Amino acid sequence: MSIKRAACIAGIYEHPTRNAPDKSLAQLHAEVAKGALEDAGLSKDDVDGYFCAGDAPGMGPISMVDYLGLKPRHVDSTDVGGSSYLLHVSHAAQAIAAGKCDVALITLAGKPRSEGMATGTAPRVVAPTVPDAQFEQPYAPTIANMYAMVAMRHMHEFGTTSEQLAWIKVAASHHAQHNPHALLRNVVTVEDVVNSPLVASPLHRLDCCVITDGGGAIIVTRPEIAKGLKKPVVNVLGAGESPKHTDGGRIDLTYTGIKAAGRRAWEESGVKPADMKYASFYDSFTITVLKQIEDLGFCAKGDGGKFVSDGNLISGVGKLPFNTDGGGLCSNHPANRGGLTKVLEAVRQLRGEAHPAVQVKNCDLAVASGTGGSLGTRHGAAVLVMERA
Repeated sequence: MSIKRAACIAGIYEHPTRNAPDKSLAQLHAEVAKGALEDAGLSKDDVDGYFCAGDAPGMGPISMVDYLGLKPRHVDSTDVGGSSYLLHVSHAAQAIAAGKCDVALITLAGKPRSEGMATGTAPRVVAPTVPDAQFEQPYAPTIANMYAMVAMRHMHEFGTTSEQLAWIKVAASHHAQHNPHALLRNVVTVEDVVNSPLVASPLHRLDCCVITDGGGAIIVTRPEIAKGLKKPVVNVLGAGESPKHTDGGRIDLTYTGIKAAGRRAWEESGVKPADMKYASFYDSFTITVLKQIEDLGFCAKGDGGKFVSDGNLISGVGKLPFNTDGGGLCSNHPANRGGLTKVLEAVRQLRGEAHPAVQVKNCDLAVASGTGGSLGTRHGAAVLVMERA
């Protein structure tokens, strides 16, 4: 079932907090839900579909619909890490196209900052029943060193340098300076990045995303409903999703699941990379962005380092402005499922609501993409193509 223009994004909201020790996780979900509904001009009584991932407390959507006072006829708790909420927009569009719901609410919330979570450097505790646990857990893998391994492989295969990766952080910082809610608002240089402490070679501290509290929400509706609301209509034009795993030890670290997911999204939407005016890339690390740029076809495999070091990611300067809110590298990364924030900034750009200093002129097409899990082992990937109606 094609979702091309079958559903629209009618409301968005990003929580302004980056540190919320006085709020519960459920409260953050409720506050972002309220904000997105108000943005769309709807009430909670209009919602008949609800979507959340593993960041939601209790039994996910079952607990949250009770807390929020919703009465949905469709729920979805798909959880594929950082790409979860990109999938949720796609799944909401599919549900709407299939007649399962008319107004879908999607909420994300997290409190890793106030709870002191070392989300990238502490070994993850995995249940012994997980098939890969007995083979990998004895080596205490962390998220940071799994991504560092991918970066090192890219450097070995293609000659990519730490200085080239640093340009991704530089671009994000140029944008974050205009975002009053961004956690890091100082503009940094390539030298600042490569001289920051190593976290897992070759990744430095400034190659890593921030850790914040907060969240966001999205309202997806039928087109006929969206057209009667107060905000500019953003169509869901196409989507793709794909897992990637170790393939019995034959894993190739030079590409991600975005390669397959992107191909499906381009096919469904009927557009191509060269048509995009803006891109939101999930940016847990600088290498995460570089791989998505290549896998989506914005440059040839191995040319990502030169593409970013030419300044192509900086709004008003480059060919492909990205993460104009500062992204996860500088602004906001609430929990390990921050892909939702990528959709939010893409919608702002398409509406013409981004900060004037970074707003892309005549922005009518945008792509958001993300991965979830570990690029070094197994992960989910999702791509969402959107257009200004």
